[in-house]
Amino acid sequence: MASAGPHWTEVLQLLGPPLAAAVLLPGLLVYYGLHILERGIIFIDLALAQVATVGTCVCILLGHEATDVHAYAWSLGFTVAGALLFTVLREPRHGRVPLEALIGIVYVVAAAASVLLLSRAPHGREELQKTLVGDLLTVSWPVVWRTAALYAAMGAVHWIWRRQFLRLTFDRTAALAAGLNVRIWDFWFYLLFGLLVTTFVHLGGVLLVFSYLIIPAVCGRLWSASLGVALGVGWAVAVVGGMGGLAASYQLDVPGGAAVVCALGVLLGACAAGARLWQTRPRTAGPVRGSL
Repeated sequence: MASAGPHWTEVLQLLGPPLAAAVLLPGLLVYYGLHILERGIIFIDLALAQVATVGTCVCILLGHEATDVHAYAWSLGFTVAGALLFTVLREPRHGRVPLEALIGIVYVVAAAASVLLLSRAPHGREELQKTLVGDLLTVSWPVVWRTAALYAAMGAVHWIWRRQFLRLTFDRTAALAAGLNVRIWDFWFYLLFGLLVTTFVHLGGVLLVFSYLIIPAVCGRLWSASLGVALGVGWAVAVVGGMGGLAASYQLDVPGGAAVVCALGVLLGACAAGARLWQTRPRTAGPVRGSL
């Protein structure tokens, strides 16, 4: 029994920051995921994440480390360019080509550019793998708190201007009728989204960003059309999937990011089955009420 104490102390020291990240960070990701689902631009997070990765690859090729401030600055610069690009592509004059197709093209070109750039860098294969699945188990407390503070500030921005952002996503026709400058607000939406994606790519990689944004949001929408309920369900799925994936990663000695993605996939299947059973359950007829 005496050896159990140090063992669990070591476990908490190792998993404490990743578990805190799994609890504190998904809320804003799920909220943005619900926006992305409603806008029908499912793969834009993958595209922006890959564009941010190109910035990191350029920084690596210039001799900097992928974890220093230079890499973050390069990633953010490329992400701002991507936000401008998607703001322009959303304009009605491009209606003959589906926006999702253009997003896919951006993703493929950015992915190919990353491969080309890292092929010229030492340890390029290892760096490329890290950009895909990340290294969530190595996240530190300072990084968790800085990221949580940034997400809290971004959440405050969305709360202050929630009417504009929500109307822009969920009732775009009304936003246009009200005279809202949709191009400016779209740019702010994509810029904040790019900042979110850029930050989380450095924590968990491209695949984890996509999974955290889309899978919990889909689970929430499977259970409710209400934005508040869907957000609550999605956040719960993100937290349970993150903690379960990290625990499995530690027990099985497998990459943390990939384990969390698989855990979220399992939860999506469970949510889909549960929502289906709930919707098809027998309902007891209540008392007949007369019309008013």
